[in-house]
Amino acid sequence: MARKTKEDALVTRELILDAAERVFHLRGVSRTSLQEIAKDAGLTRGAIYWHFENKGELFHAMMERVTLPMMARMTDITPADEERPLDKIRNNTASALHQIANDPQVRRVFEIATQKVEYVDELLSVRERHIEGRNECIDDTHRLMQLAQDKGQIRADLNLRNATLGLFALIGGLKYNWLLDPLAFDLEAVGAQTLQTYLAGLV
Repeated sequence: MARKTKEDALVTRELILDAAERVFHLRGVSRTSLQEIAKDAGLTRGAIYWHFENKGELFHAMMERVTLPMMARMTDITPADEERPLDKIRNNTASALHQIANDPQVRRVFEIATQKVEYVDELLSVRERHIEGRNECIDDTHRLMQLAQDKGQIRADLNLRNATLGLFALIGGLKYNWLLDPLAFDLEAVGAQTLQTYLAGLV
């Protein structure tokens, strides 16, 4: 019986996250109430509070459901990756851009994160978590850049931190502008060419 209750709780949690994703995308995070999310999910507001302390925690869980699997793939570095760290950066970027361009849920969540959230009031904690996630991503890329420099695959005179920040801003800018207008350009093709041009400048 306890197992069934736990399974039911997990199902309810997923219903809440699905509803939050839909309503946040439709109305924006600041304009969405927990009552509206509960109504969309066919649940009571109390059911939401049983799983999530507040809207900020719910928003964070909705984001993590999509971003954590992506981050896990990106941070999994094999011995082959250590030998060809620039290829790992290319593959990470290509995978992320492919998911954003082709997976409706990933695209929807990134649209919410870049276009439909204001870091005010109960979402101030979300801003801090966003910064932490960004910094972790930058640190992971920096480690790959360091490996590439140690192996002589990029110039020894580079300030690697600056080069990593530039790369992060470049790819982030492409994602942001594509999400504003997906018909403006081919995210995967432009992303691959832009990344290759940037990395070529580091060799």
